[in-house]
Amino acid sequence: MKNLTLKKISEICNGKLYADKRIENIEISSITTDSRKVEKDCMFVAIKGERVDGNKFINGAYEDGAIVCLSEDKPDKNGISISEKNGYIVVKSCFQALKDIAEYYREVMNTKIVGITGSVGKTSTKEMLAAVMSEKFNTLKTQGNFNNEVGVPLTLFRLSEEHELAIVEMGISDFGEMSRLGKIVKPDMCVITNIGQCHLENLGDRDGVLKAKTEIFDYLKEGGKAFLNGDDDKLATVKEVNGLEPVFFGFDKKNDIYAEDVESKGLAGTVFTAVTPKGKMRLRVNVPGHHMVSNALAAVAIGLELGLDEKQIAAGVAAFKPVSGHSSIVETDRFTIMDDCYNANPVSTKAGLDVLAEAEERKVAILGDMFELGSDERKLHYEVGEYAADKGIDCIVCAGELAKEYYDGAKAAGKTEGLYYFATRDEAVDRLKNIVKENDAILVKASHGMKFEKIVEVLKQM
Repeated sequence: MKNLTLKKISEICNGKLYADKRIENIEISSITTDSRKVEKDCMFVAIKGERVDGNKFINGAYEDGAIVCLSEDKPDKNGISISEKNGYIVVKSCFQALKDIAEYYREVMNTKIVGITGSVGKTSTKEMLAAVMSEKFNTLKTQGNFNNEVGVPLTLFRLSEEHELAIVEMGISDFGEMSRLGKIVKPDMCVITNIGQCHLENLGDRDGVLKAKTEIFDYLKEGGKAFLNGDDDKLATVKEVNGLEPVFFGFDKKNDIYAEDVESKGLAGTVFTAVTPKGKMRLRVNVPGHHMVSNALAAVAIGLELGLDEKQIAAGVAAFKPVSGHSSIVETDRFTIMDDCYNANPVSTKAGLDVLAEAEERKVAILGDMFELGSDERKLHYEVGEYAADKGIDCIVCAGELAKEYYDGAKAAGKTEGLYYFATRDEAVDRLKNIVKENDAILVKASHGMKFEKIVEVLKQM
């Protein structure tokens, strides 16, 4: 890793280096917090987690090829004997050290970075942008959901001199977090997908979400543009960012880039025309959902800004594939499963129901609790239940404590048949075989803590 020698790392994070002078100027090969991913000449960061203490794996990391380990404990506490081939750095906080090193490395590499945030659709938009930008650039993207104050540094550590562009997802749940992430990433441009009802326990309301998300503006590089979903009523109020007008995308014709002639292909995706200041282009997203068109419009906006032509943009949009658990479609011999169980909030759950409603088959929604919605959590679940009934979903399966509100809301909206409630996920699993039918289109949606991926696996095996 460019410029990251043992000596330099210890200086960056104000640590104490224990190492033979003959190795202190060797550049490390990579940085990991996962002892299973240790490689030759890497640095292993021994994080003390709630369940696992990384210090227990230091000796093993050396055996597997690590040239240096970073810890909050002195070496004698962990029984480490420093050899002439190994280094050891003691810091006050491993978490802060990760951020300090990442901030330095981002400046050293100076790769152009697009930062992505928003309440809903960060990961799908990241994947869409990466698919499009890869048509022109050697592009690094956030893996999975490595979007927090540990994941973002680990993403930046994967940068190499071959990378021309990086797409970095930035997730938060409280005020100040985006400032800390922004200080590390310093994006050249940013995308905000929307302002929804997420993390309201900390952020209060959507105005609080807007305030927290837009902290990213303070860390845009000079001349950096903001690309915002103009269909979002909160984002539409942003008139300028660091003296520059935002670029708005969405369905409304008032946006700088918008969609027209939208043609749903059901669960096979959507065809639409993107109208831009440079002309029109006909595009196809091979994943269903109104929101996927919005994600594609964000990619069109960034693509045009970075000099991609219509052919490159169209190829990238068509090549987009979602991450498992994020609106991915799973076809089995018996069912079409919409695996959208990584996370859930009212906006994303309603979007999932919109997609399900387009299916030609019998429509089944398996819905679990949505977390971190604050004092209105029961009301918000109730409203989603009403929405599911109004969308004509044939069968609604509700599982979880808060999911009782889905049931009550759907029932109040006139849903009488095909409506089930179970207090736990496992109770629902036990009954599923008697509820689902051959050729059903099934949406599986819940917050990650509900672990509804088990339901997806059960359905796959039926």
